[in-house]
Amino acid sequence: MTSKWTVYVSLQSSIPLDTTRIIASGIAVHDDVVLTFDKIRVRLQGADKQEQLKLVLFKISDDGKCIVVDEDKCLKVKDLNGEEDVFRKIVNMMPTEDCRYALYDCSWESKDSPKEDLVFIMWAPEHSTIKKKMKYASSKQYIKAKFQGLKFEWQVNDMSDAKDSSVFIDKLGGRGVVKKLEGKEV
Repeated sequence: MTSKWTVYVSLQSSIPLDTTRIIASGIAVHDDVVLTFDKIRVRLQGADKQEQLKLVLFKISDDGKCIVVDEDKCLKVKDLNGEEDVFRKIVNMMPTEDCRYALYDCSWESKDSPKEDLVFIMWAPEHSTIKKKMKYASSKQYIKAKFQGLKFEWQVNDMSDAKDSSVFIDKLGGRGVVKKLEGKEV
């Protein structure tokens, strides 16, 4: 009898499921990534709301073996208080010559109602090396599989994709749908 945790590659051998998840790119997803995802998707109330994560960046570790939380590149709600251009602040958090994954807890309003959605960001700027872009591209499906329930993805390959919030607003449905982004009229 086979277990749901085992994938049979041939009749002779089996490979644990976690191992097959890293074969394509050779890169695993660290457990802290999933814990951070759980933290960002929880909606805090009252005074605790200021401590809620708003943006988290993820990177491939220096040894190239796993995707980890980029500890220095996280924003909380309190970090954006009084910020005139939240979109610009998020773009400025991204490295100009390296790739990243990110989760952004986006607050926006449609014609009908206010919304909060997690947006997966694949950041692969034009000045990053081809090797890094390939590593990130081949590992993207595995990190996204850990983030259940994502509605939106924004891929940035050059700065024209991030020049202003209009490209991002298009990902949410366009100006005809989006009325406010982070409390600001669009």
